[in-house]
Amino acid sequence: MTTAWSFLLVLTGIILVHEFGHFIVARGFGIRVLKFSVGIGPRVCGVVRGATDYCISAFPLGGFVKMLGEQPDEEVPLEERPWSFSHKPAWQRAFVVAAGPVFNFIFAWLIFFVIFLVYGKPIILTGIGEVQTGSPAEKAGVMAGDRIVAIDGREVHRWEEVSEAIKANDGSTIVLTLQRGRTTVSVDIIPRIYELRNIFGEEVKVPMIGVSASGDFEIEKLGPLTAIGQAFSRTWELVVLTGQVMVKLFERVIPLSTLGGPIMIAQMAGQQAELGILNLFYFMALLSVNIGFLNLLPIPVLDGGHLAFLAIEGIMRRSLTMRQKAIAQQVGIFILLALMLVVFYNDIARLLGFIPSG
Repeated sequence: MTTAWSFLLVLTGIILVHEFGHFIVARGFGIRVLKFSVGIGPRVCGVVRGATDYCISAFPLGGFVKMLGEQPDEEVPLEERPWSFSHKPAWQRAFVVAAGPVFNFIFAWLIFFVIFLVYGKPIILTGIGEVQTGSPAEKAGVMAGDRIVAIDGREVHRWEEVSEAIKANDGSTIVLTLQRGRTTVSVDIIPRIYELRNIFGEEVKVPMIGVSASGDFEIEKLGPLTAIGQAFSRTWELVVLTGQVMVKLFERVIPLSTLGGPIMIAQMAGQQAELGILNLFYFMALLSVNIGFLNLLPIPVLDGGHLAFLAIEGIMRRSLTMRQKAIAQQVGIFILLALMLVVFYNDIARLLGFIPSG
């Protein structure tokens, strides 16, 4: 039951935010929006306000917006063309198309802003939980339970600061100042280069001293302005990470078997919901960034494909022919169908145990 409601909340919420972006910008440019539907499929109920039918459709998976003149081959009476999407300037149509993905990014930022403002930001402290056998830290006398208070005389309060200082080391000796009970101890350590795998599975060489954090943390309360900046930073990190994942997929560094579809999203949403509402909203922000980024890919039938058409129109000073658009749309549909087949195959293979779910 948790999986079902969390899946509907996450996916429907994100898609509605996306469609609301198209809706509000279209209305701002005077484009007539004929329908704003929560859900897809046959209309169940709703209310008509002005020219817009605000309705609920049969299947509660996302939603959609229908605009006057949205289809290139749509016949629009001469007297209604001032409110037609296809009869607006290319730059206005581009804003309407881009608004969906942009609102996905704004939605992720808003989630992080509320979390940082209401709950604060978790900070991992500098306590040492484990010292690796034979590591430079063990040889220097570092012990589990110590707390790093300074590196080369510079005070540190977060594990992130410790990690960054060690990674920036050029092979020279660093001085760790440790709090051990009521005693302060200083030790000299030369970091060792370790070969590790990054989040993409690539081998990287990283200077390390062989310790791990204890996991102790505290919640840092943030003011509104700081929360705004931190939310922008976190959202941008996700945008960059999503872009890197896309590139690694094309380079085949990340295998296609890691991709997942609706079943995987439902499972992950259910897992995050069971861990708490905070985890669920973190997952919702991550998925919103992913969907926004995916829609910006220059694939016909996606928003990015429409933006590519508009860019070509702006450069050539004329629209593509209907035949050219139709061929491009068919290519786009083929790519999306192939992607859907891959993710559904992966979902089913995970359920059957052929692909590890971890």
